Amino acid sequence: MDQATQGSDEGSKMLDIELSVSKDCAPPSHLDEFPEGGLAAWSTAFGSFLILFCGWGYTTSFGVYEDFYTQHYLTNESSYAISSIGSFNAFLGTAVSLIAGLLYDRGYFYHLVITGSLLQSVSLFMLSFAKPDQYYQVFLTQGLGSGIALGLLYIPSLAVVSHYFKRKRTLVMTFVILGSSLGAIIHPIMLNNILNGHLGFANGVRASAGMVSALLLIACLCMRTRLDPPTIPVNYITAAKKCLRDVPFLFALAGAFLMQIGFYYPLFFLQLDSIQHGVSVKFSFYSLVILNVSSCAGRAASGYIAGFIGVPNMTIIAAISSGLIILGTIGLGSLSSVVILGVLYGASSGVYNAMLAPLMATLAPSPSELGGWMGIFFFVGGLGSLIGTPIAGALLTSNYIWWKPALFAGVS
Repeated sequence: MDQATQGSDEGSKMLDIELSVSKDCAPPSHLDEFPEGGLAAWSTAFGSFLILFCGWGYTTSFGVYEDFYTQHYLTNESSYAISSIGSFNAFLGTAVSLIAGLLYDRGYFYHLVITGSLLQSVSLFMLSFAKPDQYYQVFLTQGLGSGIALGLLYIPSLAVVSHYFKRKRTLVMTFVILGSSLGAIIHPIMLNNILNGHLGFANGVRASAGMVSALLLIACLCMRTRLDPPTIPVNYITAAKKCLRDVPFLFALAGAFLMQIGFYYPLFFLQLDSIQHGVSVKFSFYSLVILNVSSCAGRAASGYIAGFIGVPNMTIIAAISSGLIILGTIGLGSLSSVVILGVLYGASSGVYNAMLAPLMATLAPSPSELGGWMGIFFFVGGLGSLIGTPIAGALLTSNYIWWKPALFAGVS
């Protein structure tokens, strides 16, 4: 109990993603001695980096599919229906994490990582067999299958890094999380060129699935656990009752829900918005790349800035800035406006994303409860992402009335 109390102050300042560490899971000396490096530690961190590259990096590249489905492959479907594929995928990435966290606490790390990797690979290969205008085939493979895979992989791949690092945890977790940013840069470049090139949809998606499968195989071979699972895993019902009586957490929960309603609007619609406003198709293919490069820089710089103004203040500033920039997309109409809005939104959204885990570490009363509080926080935020982009798509309509979804997403 004393060890948990002594570690709570330090844990509140660090990017602590470990779901639960109990004093009962090993002798104190075992828990206190972190390798802070070595082959197993760095290979595990690299494996986690690859997981996020192939998971959230792929999900946040859905804007490429949104554009392709709208104009070529699912032309009979509304923007509402098409954006629902990506939003459901993102929602499952957080919702299934609740289950994955419980299983991880019970020692099923390898089961989760291997199952999630196989499901992601199978889902993407099955997507390549989806026929034009067969919406249910795309939704089941990309929305449902890939979304469940993302949820199974997300929490375990982050939590296992905390088995090896304590003093260097912030630095290493920054490196790991950058995997999703790098994936959101590489995947759009690859997908835009192969989907709109000579390979076409089927062979293009198979090429993408092959790369993802190879990287996930490497990730599974690299990652290893070090600590035994806790004898008393996090009880989410107890954690929910406790955190829902915490006023600062309730404000953070409401803010996360509202923020996620509009968060994915630029990521899903910027490329299509750019093309519809007369910007060259070739340049528009790189609009998401510009946004995600800026997001990567924002994530990298956020830790240094937060050290001066504090994590809660940094989160609030990033959220407000993101909303104002989304409102600015109402005026998008030229190449320069695409660049400016992409850079600004990428930076602000990157900072916001990077602050979520430290914010939870600040609000949670102790590191042992962090996993439960984070699971609830991300689940509620995921509900916002589930409804946000479909509503934006419905407001857009087939006539592409851009100011309505931009106003909705920005104000939310």
